[in-house]
Amino acid sequence: MGRLLVANRGEIARRILRTAHRMGVQTAAVFSDADRNAMHVREATVALGIGGLTSADSYLRVDKLLDAAKQTGADAIHPGYGFLSENADFAQAVIDAGLTWVGPPPSAIRALGSKSSVKQIAQLQGVPCLPGYWGEDQSDARFALEAQRIGYPVMVKAAAGGGGRGMRLVMHAAQLQDAVSSARTEAQSAFGSGELLLERALLNPRHVEVQVFADSQGNCIHLGERDCSVQRRHQKLIEETPSPAVDAALRERMGQCAVNLAKAAGYVGAGTVEFLLQDGEFFLMEMNTRLQVEHPVTEMVTGLDLVEWQLRVAQGEALPLMQDEVKFSGHSIEVRLCAEDESFVPHSGVVAHFVDGSGLRFDHAIEPGAYVSPYYDSMLGKVIAHAATRAEAVAQLAGALDRIEVLGLATNRQFLAACLRHPQFAAGDATIAFLAGHAAEIRGGLEARERQLALPAGLAALYGAPARDVQLACPFPRPVVLRHRGTTIAARVEAASVDPIRASSVRLPTGAWHVQAAGIDLVVEDASFDPPGGAGAASAGNELRAPFNGKVIAIKAAVGQQVARGDTLLVLESMKLEHALAASRDGIVKSVAVEVGQQAATAQVLVTFEAAA
Repeated sequence: MGRLLVANRGEIARRILRTAHRMGVQTAAVFSDADRNAMHVREATVALGIGGLTSADSYLRVDKLLDAAKQTGADAIHPGYGFLSENADFAQAVIDAGLTWVGPPPSAIRALGSKSSVKQIAQLQGVPCLPGYWGEDQSDARFALEAQRIGYPVMVKAAAGGGGRGMRLVMHAAQLQDAVSSARTEAQSAFGSGELLLERALLNPRHVEVQVFADSQGNCIHLGERDCSVQRRHQKLIEETPSPAVDAALRERMGQCAVNLAKAAGYVGAGTVEFLLQDGEFFLMEMNTRLQVEHPVTEMVTGLDLVEWQLRVAQGEALPLMQDEVKFSGHSIEVRLCAEDESFVPHSGVVAHFVDGSGLRFDHAIEPGAYVSPYYDSMLGKVIAHAATRAEAVAQLAGALDRIEVLGLATNRQFLAACLRHPQFAAGDATIAFLAGHAAEIRGGLEARERQLALPAGLAALYGAPARDVQLACPFPRPVVLRHRGTTIAARVEAASVDPIRASSVRLPTGAWHVQAAGIDLVVEDASFDPPGGAGAASAGNELRAPFNGKVIAIKAAVGQQVARGDTLLVLESMKLEHALAASRDGIVKSVAVEVGQQAATAQVLVTFEAAA
């Protein structure tokens, strides 16, 4: 392998580049217009712009990627994860171009990459599967009949792709048609295929997956399991190995099923077989025919470099180890740091301040001045701890999150730390229902801590931190009014009365301050000179504004329509996900200021209301 083209972006591109360079392999990076100044562009041996802003115009363009390989002199392509990593046609095109494809054979991707066909193979291999429907008839009527046969609750799933997109839980028949429609739309947008399947839903299982690796000589092994149960919107947030719920005997059974499935499809390279585990029984969900986001935890407990294994196997080498030679050491846990708020709403914007105080492995693509665009996934990076015991790893990771500073846009940093410290998670008892049951409680606790810190943190931002060093020019106490989450806080400040607090802060474009203190993020405004009255608040109540940058993909509101609080008015697509925006009050739609297909900016007015007669 002379030069490797990495057909991806962000932290996974940097991760692949790092191993390739250690192995002495030259690299080529590609970048969209939105990623022109990204870190992976500077770190590759050579880099080539492929234009476009959206994924569809850049990282999903097979022709552009193959042309980039030709222009940069690359003789191999690594797809990373996401984008085209599980696209059999892309894999075939790479091979047809005479290049080395770092991934499984196209035939294996086709057989295993579809949740429908993988279940057919699994049943022949004796791999447990949930009752379901994965047939060719994709009509709404057929789905209704099959859902009735399977029995509610059911899960609607996109047959292609992963990452939780195109998945909907349906509790009863009245929800099915809307779920099928929205899942089909999201699947088509994310994967280029609207094909769906149904399966019986388990309401309180764990999500446990097995890492497999195979070579072209017919060898296939597993590298243990990962527990990925803590999720939001069917997307993983926390991953660990070993699973608190898996003992040696269960590990052997699940591992053997995963290996048998991979072998049956003629698999080569890295892959992950995903299961639902409940009451000691496991059921196949799907197989991801690529390297997983959470592969670092497996690397930490095995001491292996899975990207190096991928590159070696792609060149025809045998697996470096056989099953009985794989050794596991300690416990590893990873969190996904995302540009999203505590309600899981994604945010784009500029990273104004960044300090990696973790002291741990931190795979990321963050630097001061980096622009987090609305066109791609919200994940910024992964923080990974490894220790002798699970309790030590959890404590290490929570402490590391407290020390990491990312200011300028919302992140889930403090939410992740609070999840790790939650008694149920700390006890190893978290299932996929964990956030559904505890997210509101965790958010409430964080907001309470924000309220405690709002005054000292706000003063630290206004006067500089640490605040005890403040020397006011005027010898008399100065009245200060701060606003935090819509609530005003009045204080009188003089040098001797400002509470000392260590804080980092940046001024946002809105004029507010983003402050991090004692591991807590909060946004405060100086309202000392605001005009009296509530006109601004009244105006805000009559408007629906975009909470983030996004593309308008559906409008369900019409001028003159009477709506109730909670009714969906528009659907925005941002960072690969659909988000329904609801009315915040009862009223009549006065105006709709956007059209389907339009890109909306953060805080842009989308809909206005007036009181019902």
